[in-house]
Amino acid sequence: MKVLVVGGGGREHAIIRKLKESKKIKEIYALPGNGGMYKDATPVAIGAKDIDGIVKFAVDNQIDYAVVAPDDPLVLGCVNALNEVGIPCFGPTKEAAIIEGSKVFSKNLMKKYGIPTATYEVFSDAEKALEYVKTGPIPTVIKADGLALGKGVIIAFTREEAIEAVSSIMTDKKFGSSGDNIVIEEFLEGPEVSVLAFTDGKVVKPMVSSMDHKRALDGDKGLNTGGMGTIAPNPYYTSTVADECMAKIFLPTIEAMKSEGREFKGCLYFGLMLTKDGPKVIEYNCRFGDPETQVVLPLLESDLFEIMKATTNGTLADCEVKFSDKYACCVIMASKGYPEKYQNGFEMVIPEKIEKDVYVAGAKYEDGKIYSAGGRVLGVTDVSTSLKSAIDGAYKKVEMIKFDNAFYRHDIGARALMATEEK
Repeated sequence: MKVLVVGGGGREHAIIRKLKESKKIKEIYALPGNGGMYKDATPVAIGAKDIDGIVKFAVDNQIDYAVVAPDDPLVLGCVNALNEVGIPCFGPTKEAAIIEGSKVFSKNLMKKYGIPTATYEVFSDAEKALEYVKTGPIPTVIKADGLALGKGVIIAFTREEAIEAVSSIMTDKKFGSSGDNIVIEEFLEGPEVSVLAFTDGKVVKPMVSSMDHKRALDGDKGLNTGGMGTIAPNPYYTSTVADECMAKIFLPTIEAMKSEGREFKGCLYFGLMLTKDGPKVIEYNCRFGDPETQVVLPLLESDLFEIMKATTNGTLADCEVKFSDKYACCVIMASKGYPEKYQNGFEMVIPEKIEKDVYVAGAKYEDGKIYSAGGRVLGVTDVSTSLKSAIDGAYKKVEMIKFDNAFYRHDIGARALMATEEK
């Protein structure tokens, strides 16, 4: 079969690598892909938001199945458009992708259906929002309503920071029209957990849990990024917590979306906070997380393609979803200066013996060489029998990769290691 994967980052590289294991797939195209994927898929220079271009390519090349991975094309209706020309897809429709596309929608959904989350207020007027934060509780969390490349959330620890956050999002339009409306919500405390789950709109089959590291600098300092590294499984996510999440969050969310006429099929990402009052939803994503995918999929033992087709066909209940009991760590190698200004275009040297564990997020390929081309450049993953050995293994591989201007955190997994030692 011919498969098309929409997207061009490390997440898509991890998806493509896992799909390659399926004996039923003969060709994989990545739209647009990146220069570091050329050994695993055929990159095609069509942007992930060029819905018409994606559909035309799929029809012209007789694509049998499409995987729409990033948030933007999902929210724009890429799955709808491909379905209209008879191409089955992995991923939610535009109507269901709103669960990530609008934080106002998702917060209101949770409130309506009693799904545990932080208390919140919604504002469409900057002056009213500023009035609220001048007297409201501190610390607080301020979120742009729409998509903002994973950076539209600001935690304000002082009133001055809260005022600045509202002004930058609503008045200065830091995130464009995504900030026309904002959510101001209660600051929750506790360990964070990411859980990705396959669903066909009826059944939910969670993947192994993970822990993301959003801040740019060691010690969880610096600006929020799209993610500087991950480990899996998350030591805070016990079987008891998992059962509670299934009963109070996962299944109720799927049922709520169905009740709203927005049946969700694909991968639903649950960003959770394990508070003293139990697990609560921080955010939903309508797709695989990045870089969570780079630790979760290497632990998947079942056929990803069969699982994806089962979510599309509504047969997930009959499909095996099995994960290894090993551990994984992914360290992101970024360009110095990320997530703000940075330079790229530097030649990258990746030893052949570790290529299979390197997921390329931003690169261009020229004359047999690859060059850095993005903020987050590479995800370097190791799988092992213990968390510590997975972390050590990932960092050993990082040290083997060479490119100018490389930057990475040195403490990915440190918090998780402490949690395992406390038990």
